[in-house]
Amino acid sequence: MIDLHTHSTASDGTYTPTQLIEKALSLSLKAIALTDHDTLKGIDEARKVASGHLIFVPGVEISIEWKNGECHLLGLGVREDSDELNNLLYTLEIEREKRARLMAKSLNDAGFAIDYDEIASGVDGTVGRPHFASYMKEKNYVKTVQEAFDKYLGMGRPFFIEKKNVDLSDAISGIKAAGGIPVLAHPMSLYRSWSHLPSIIQSFKDMGLVGLEAWHPGTKWSNCKRLEGLANELSLAVSAGSDFHGARRVDRHLGRTCNDIEIEDVFLENLKNAGLKV
Repeated sequence: MIDLHTHSTASDGTYTPTQLIEKALSLSLKAIALTDHDTLKGIDEARKVASGHLIFVPGVEISIEWKNGECHLLGLGVREDSDELNNLLYTLEIEREKRARLMAKSLNDAGFAIDYDEIASGVDGTVGRPHFASYMKEKNYVKTVQEAFDKYLGMGRPFFIEKKNVDLSDAISGIKAAGGIPVLAHPMSLYRSWSHLPSIIQSFKDMGLVGLEAWHPGTKWSNCKRLEGLANELSLAVSAGSDFHGARRVDRHLGRTCNDIEIEDVFLENLKNAGLKV
């Protein structure tokens, strides 16, 4: 059992990088990738804990400019010393902070007592919507984290603020400059019909995309199978992950994907055959 898509407190997970690796070891995972949102800050800590115990894949999940949906690109096997990738991620970090402060202001203006500094003090990385949602639950503004998204913070809700992301071509270039391979995360989040999805992903491949995360817990089994078939047709490496966030997403389990299926090491072999160095 392995996992090629996880998050820690360096972005919006609830496990520290150390706790994440310890959890993976307790489940006897053979390999794990840490892919925090737009940051590499948890990698060094996770690598040290994983060393000698399981295969560790340093990674990142980069937010891509995309209309009417979400486009996220996993960079697997990246080095932390790449100027090109680090400059790209620094730009995103600045934009994330701007967005978070605007969100705090708009919530306060609407009558919610939101202390941005209090939220930020408990975050290892950059403040994001999940941190606001957890804070709103703690302050009893909502009963659940999901309610905060459904009523206030989700796309199209009153306090949702768009953030500036990066172009796909720049993200692919940054990942490759860092020695990694670019993999499209949860393709159904693009919110495009099956009549358009193949041509879109083909265009991504033409730009340098190497892999497709066909298996994701937020995707129906039938669509996962269909995505795997599409990846094979386009000669893209098939990947799988849990998108684990710890207590923030209790429906997602480390080492397991759609329908709680165990993630087998064949997916790591797919990526290694496509150029992933571990």
